[in-house]
Amino acid sequence: MVESFGRGSGANNAITDVAGVSVGHRHRLDERWATGSTVVLTPEGAAAGVDVRGAGPGTRETDVLDPDHLAQLVHGVLLGGGSAFGLSAADGAMRWLAERGHGLRVGSTPHEVVPIVPAAVLFDLPMSDWGRRPDATFGYAACEGRTRGVPATGNVGAGTGAVAGALKGGVGTASAVLEDGTTVGALIAVNSSGAVVDPSTGLPWALSSGLEGEFDVPAPSAETIAAARARNARTDRSGAEIAPLNTTIGVVATDAGFGKPECRRVAVAAHDGVARAVRPAHGMTDGDTVFALATGERSGAPAAGEPGWVAALDAVCAAAAEVTARAIVHAVLAAESVAEVPGYTSLYHPERE
Repeated sequence: MVESFGRGSGANNAITDVAGVSVGHRHRLDERWATGSTVVLTPEGAAAGVDVRGAGPGTRETDVLDPDHLAQLVHGVLLGGGSAFGLSAADGAMRWLAERGHGLRVGSTPHEVVPIVPAAVLFDLPMSDWGRRPDATFGYAACEGRTRGVPATGNVGAGTGAVAGALKGGVGTASAVLEDGTTVGALIAVNSSGAVVDPSTGLPWALSSGLEGEFDVPAPSAETIAAARARNARTDRSGAEIAPLNTTIGVVATDAGFGKPECRRVAVAAHDGVARAVRPAHGMTDGDTVFALATGERSGAPAAGEPGWVAALDAVCAAAAEVTARAIVHAVLAAESVAEVPGYTSLYHPERE
């Protein structure tokens, strides 16, 4: 646990603190590209659920997460840019997993598997030249570059071309360790229509959710806040105003031994964290989607229906909302300016650059 964060994050303060979870990114960021893909892998399989709150989602394989459907485990989740085009990146993640024999067994030999890789995408098309979007090679390369250490944040993977309100969005992550030892982590790609910063204070909405010492963000000056208010248009790389087609997408994971129904409840709770950190959230032009994974790596937790089961699930749900909000703050603080789209630091704390 990280002592400086007081109440208890994991060693990495990241979703990779959950045993069995790794993260990989693949992106391109240059004069013609600003997009990418992120994978959250659980090669041995994990129970999973999903909750879609935005009215304009772009998703794949979410129906399989229904508790009464056949497959009980997933092997990874893909988050990506490229709008609906970017869903093809999941093909590459499936191929990478299949080459290693990780998937739903459908035959008698080890290689006869079908990896289950649900996916969600965000709208970042105006940040690249038309036609520049993630494909299967992005998903495969993201798997190749996976880590169980501290994953990169900011302008990486699915967050490369993200825009949050009028600021540069990105990828953020955070974790929490509960009193009973259960670990909960989140990885979020923030590309919201709503604002991530309180315009009256110049501070991220969810800054107060941070653990002790987690966020070192002083209040901006009144002059800086006034100047930032004047820049409230959502723009592309050329500075042209763009339509509010957005989405905040992410994954929450725990090492608890939950099944698909419990994972669905965790995903529902995680959206509370989105609403704390993005205002407004879950709009008609958002596709806000959160997946929840349970690896079952931690033994001893009560099973469904056993004494203490409800309390254990509620504790993980509360932590899911917390780590989601903190991950969004980390995404905002780590994102750097891209062309005409300013990062939080450049707009509110230029003296720190």
